[in-house]
Amino acid sequence: MPPAHPFDDDKLREECGIFGVSGVKDASSFVALGLHALQHRGQEAGGIVTHDPTQGFNSARRFGYVRDNFTSTDIMETLPGPLAIGHVRYSTAGSKGQTAIRDVQPFFGEFSMGGAAIAHNGNITNADALRRELIERGSIFQSSSDSECIIHLMARSLQRNIPERMEDALRRVEGAFSIVAMTRTKLIGVRDPLGVRPLVLGKIGDGWVLSSETCALDIIGSEFIREIEPGEMVVITPEHGVQSHFPFRKQKPRFCIFEHVYFSRPDSILGGRSVYETRESIGRELAKENPVDADLVCPVPDSGTPAAIGYSLESGIPYAMGIIRNQYMGRTFIEPTEQIRNMGVRLKLNVNRALIRGKRVILVDDSVVRGTTSRKIKEMILDAGAKEVHFRIASPPTAWPCFYGVDTPQREKLLAATMSEEEMRSHLGVDSLKFITLDGLYRAVGEAGGRNPATPQYCDACFSGEYPVKPSDMLAKGFEMKEAAE
Repeated sequence: MPPAHPFDDDKLREECGIFGVSGVKDASSFVALGLHALQHRGQEAGGIVTHDPTQGFNSARRFGYVRDNFTSTDIMETLPGPLAIGHVRYSTAGSKGQTAIRDVQPFFGEFSMGGAAIAHNGNITNADALRRELIERGSIFQSSSDSECIIHLMARSLQRNIPERMEDALRRVEGAFSIVAMTRTKLIGVRDPLGVRPLVLGKIGDGWVLSSETCALDIIGSEFIREIEPGEMVVITPEHGVQSHFPFRKQKPRFCIFEHVYFSRPDSILGGRSVYETRESIGRELAKENPVDADLVCPVPDSGTPAAIGYSLESGIPYAMGIIRNQYMGRTFIEPTEQIRNMGVRLKLNVNRALIRGKRVILVDDSVVRGTTSRKIKEMILDAGAKEVHFRIASPPTAWPCFYGVDTPQREKLLAATMSEEEMRSHLGVDSLKFITLDGLYRAVGEAGGRNPATPQYCDACFSGEYPVKPSDMLAKGFEMKEAAE
């Protein structure tokens, strides 16, 4: 089955976005807006669960965009109440055709003390082992999602209430988890002890909001209060507001550095820093480390734009929109013939020929994964008459798969896992290819001394091969981790 659009095969994909609201009328409408703002984190499917004091729990799960499902009056009228959570997803399968609706979150469970729904962003690295254990003990799984393990672990817990059962369950879980959950009266947010994936708290009127990113708070007019801390659980009720505690063993945080590079929207705030400004700083650092004589700096839309602006500002080389993105081509574009499929990137991007002809062009992109898109873009630029093409990449070489909530190809399919930088340059057929260094990336995100090799400040496993949590399921399947340095 061909990818849904020409970039799907050659970009890392964040698997999920989560959002929850309590204490507002028609909470589901706020959640739908929040999920719309988080659509970049998951475009395959979405779901919303609500609770109404008179009608109880209700849910709706659909394939496709939020705008195509959760703007329907017929659907939204089935989701009443002042408390709601929602989820948008990609799957590691990467294709709607391989995903069942039962895999779409939030998941719901009915416990002895009442119902609870849960939406999870991240990845459980011991899910296979937990699933085997739970099935042997009588659990019946409905989905293929690792997140369902949490519901079954909660069901088997002997704790007195749902938040305590959730704590009990999450102590068994390895990997990365940012969670938004709800009971009949409570909105709950949790981050794993390393804080790999983001989660933020907002205030709207007398109500509260939990979201993967601050940009989703903006869309509903919510005030950003703070980030949920790594290892923190917040329980929000109308009577007591936000109650916070730290149920897990304290660890040094390892937030995903690729959130700064690509996943988060540029109008979000991460760790007190503007994502846009961080990406501009990455571009400046890239220009310092890898200068080249050229006539134009052009971004690969849209993710390369802030870094390209930074590169231009630092180098003094003019910035130009040398590639124009077709804003109206969605992921569901039908590719019925081989001839149409071979048009590939041209369906999504077009070169500004009058600008490019005869110029030495620096193309700035956020990453190189398989390299297929980079080659096609290079061919388009040369076809338009460019004199030279130089690639500058706003992240280090992606040489290792992520097991913490990002849909990554197998290691042997990552270009940087099998080729040196010079071999990649030759493979892509460009005049030069340079990546920002790992230390340079750390400086750009605010670590003036660069990366601390003894205790890295971020999770950078996709670049370094150093995994902060051992991917036990993958190791059992034969995955070989990088050997520790002597």
